[in-house]
Amino acid sequence: MKVYLDNSATSWPKPAGVVSAISKYLNEYGASPGRSGHSFALKAAREVFETRELLAGFFNVPSSDHVIFSANATHALNIALKGLLKKGDHVIISHLEHNSVLRPLRHLENLGLIELSIIDCDEKGIIDLKKLEAAFKPNTRLVATIHGSNVTGAISPIQKIGELCKSKKVLYLVDAAQTAGLFPIDIQKNNIDVLVFTGHKKMYGPPGIGGMCLNNDIMIDTLIHGGTGSKSEMDVHPDFYPDRLEAGTSNTVGIVGLKAGVQYVINTGIDNLRKKQTDLLNYFVSHLREMNEITLYGLSSEEYLPLVSLNIKNIISSDLAFALDRDHEIMVRAGIHCSPLAHKSIGTFPQGTVRFSIGGFNTEEEINYSIDAIKKIIIKNK
Repeated sequence: MKVYLDNSATSWPKPAGVVSAISKYLNEYGASPGRSGHSFALKAAREVFETRELLAGFFNVPSSDHVIFSANATHALNIALKGLLKKGDHVIISHLEHNSVLRPLRHLENLGLIELSIIDCDEKGIIDLKKLEAAFKPNTRLVATIHGSNVTGAISPIQKIGELCKSKKVLYLVDAAQTAGLFPIDIQKNNIDVLVFTGHKKMYGPPGIGGMCLNNDIMIDTLIHGGTGSKSEMDVHPDFYPDRLEAGTSNTVGIVGLKAGVQYVINTGIDNLRKKQTDLLNYFVSHLREMNEITLYGLSSEEYLPLVSLNIKNIISSDLAFALDRDHEIMVRAGIHCSPLAHKSIGTFPQGTVRFSIGGFNTEEEINYSIDAIKKIIIKNK
């Protein structure tokens, strides 16, 4: 049996509708949207527009023009952070942040452009809201937090953080790479100014497509200039959304696949998807807790992602992941998961953990097989 439990890295398999939509684009009308006036290009442009409309409704974005496509969440975060922040700005993040937030901000800090404050999390990996509020300064421009930790699975209280930022007149950016498609997100209700998502995880799209949703009149400076298919007579870049942030040929095949993935989530029901995966996780964890050799991390917030990070006594995390793959064909991820500060918070740095992340197509049979495999590894290691 081959068991894929690395869905926090990328979801697999993809729904049949996603594969079909991608194949149809490539086989039937694979032109570049907005670059020509023929029927293929118009069909492609219509698909891109309908995907913006779908996502605008999905996240309650005021206008579909404020749905911006990018290569992935990292790309979108770089555009947003480098396009929003100015010299002298102060930014607040937490220890849960992924390197796709931490590294761009460290880069800006090392250039002497911004001040950066990083708020501690407790040993369970939960943001301390009192410390967050105490970190605000007169020059605080932005708060950026991950919605769901890819290490601990903890869900951040974005509603409360958004309200706090609004009261302070500070911009709020949410990294929803792990939660978009699994938890309902309403950027207006949650007072989110910039929501960043990726398509290949809980939205079941292909790799290479992501983006951001902008609330109200947030203006982000253009990072990349070039062709947009609009205002081509001008030698300066358009200043309106989405063209302002979408230079170059779009990843239409990825956008088409994303549209089908989001439609799958809507048709299946986001609550149904989350319940199924959470139930499987709870079943898995209940058996893991019976093994004294295992240390579990996270799972302490009121809501959490369908993932569990663990270590087994006297086994290096990378060796455990290798043994699971080689001997049992169970695919997981080991290490730091691009979130070093989160591991420092929960005491697993530099070894990291082994992460089992459940997706929409996993089964109880696969979980039972994984439990038996872990037991065999523990016995073999004694």
